[in-house]
Amino acid sequence: MIFQQFKTQNLNIEHWPIEPGQCWAVLGRNGSGKKHLAQALLDQQLLPENNHSTFSLISFEEQQAFYEEELKKDDTDFMDKLDPGTTVRSLLNASDDEIESLKFLNLESILDRGYRLLSSGESRKALLAQALIQKPDYLILDEPYDSLDKQSKLELSLFFSKLAANKETQLIFLFNDINEVDNWHSHVAILEKGELIVQGKHHDILNNQDLHALLDFDASTLPPWPESLENAQAPDPIVQLNKAKVSYGETVIFDDIDLLIRPGEHTLLTGPNGSGKSTILHLITGDHPQCYGNDISVLGFKRGSGESIWQLKKNIGIVSPELHRNHRVSGSALEITLSGFFDSIGLYEAASPLQISHAKHWLTLVGLEQKTSASFKALAYGEQRLVLIARALVKQPALLICDEPTQGLDQINRHRFLYFLEHLSSQQQTTVVMASHRDDEHLALFKHHVTLES
Repeated sequence: MIFQQFKTQNLNIEHWPIEPGQCWAVLGRNGSGKKHLAQALLDQQLLPENNHSTFSLISFEEQQAFYEEELKKDDTDFMDKLDPGTTVRSLLNASDDEIESLKFLNLESILDRGYRLLSSGESRKALLAQALIQKPDYLILDEPYDSLDKQSKLELSLFFSKLAANKETQLIFLFNDINEVDNWHSHVAILEKGELIVQGKHHDILNNQDLHALLDFDASTLPPWPESLENAQAPDPIVQLNKAKVSYGETVIFDDIDLLIRPGEHTLLTGPNGSGKSTILHLITGDHPQCYGNDISVLGFKRGSGESIWQLKKNIGIVSPELHRNHRVSGSALEITLSGFFDSIGLYEAASPLQISHAKHWLTLVGLEQKTSASFKALAYGEQRLVLIARALVKQPALLICDEPTQGLDQINRHRFLYFLEHLSSQQQTTVVMASHRDDEHLALFKHHVTLES
């Protein structure tokens, strides 16, 4: 099939021939137009007339849209218990044999859980399973491995390679990172500013050294690091959990977890999807309902001793999938960044000239100096994540909580964020606690490594 010429404000596709049996990987940086390309494919805007192919899309934007629909149906306020919403089993609406055929996704533990209660990786698996069961003619996969653990990624990659080989479903992958492209991707295209600037066979494109140079991060191009804001000295320990336990009914997420973090003792949490990494971080930030049933001290406050959540959060910066999906408010990139000073979702207080100057500096550091006035909701997912990184760092917090912080970021911006962490470590004012699935994010600054088991 040859996708027809298509031109809008955000896309300019001149010619894109996709032959039966080909498996395409489209590479593009944050803001390159992948979001618009995926939507144009889903809406069949690139198809010739009288073509009735079916398309399915898996993306962070689709996850967010489904999550927001689930929120509208939340009846918890009218019930005497938590409304779990649509369960994964109901979402799939599949036979036992169909579910069994997707056993490599390890869906068993989440089949009867509500979608709103899933982690980012678990919700990605649920929507992917739904799309695979529908067997579309074209399956568009926007960052399909992001937020998945190493084993899940390996098993999913093997599955995709077999799916591509049987040629029943045409696969189109959208990637930020060139390292995600596999040998079984027969063709590669590069998307830049809404145009496919290069397209061709896998080996012809990926052997181009100019392409690798385009994706390299150069820290020397960054503006100077902002001057430090005055922060109170962090108490020692900065975080302490004693025999922590979290369970839902008879399902125990983890039990008997001890965690002691001193100022400057940067800590990395690893483990498979569902092992409890995000839950531990939510206990620390006070965003989990069972935090008050555990023995937890954060920033010198023992949880449940009368402290206010604002006393804690004024010294905490957070980057997480949950915070990202809860940013459904209107506001510009600058306003969302400024909200980090006030620990609010959305900006409701007047910012000082110094705060505005500091926020603009951080938006320049994350590469969004040209989009300070842009609507946060109109930005691509990766650009939104960059704004939320600026929001977390703008006050240079004593404690920085990062849950899969580079989710949705391209290769350059992921290295940019890791550079930020290394620089923060050298300043010795911020203690980092981070959960990550990526081996290449095991930085030397993480002297404390906690591995959780599922």
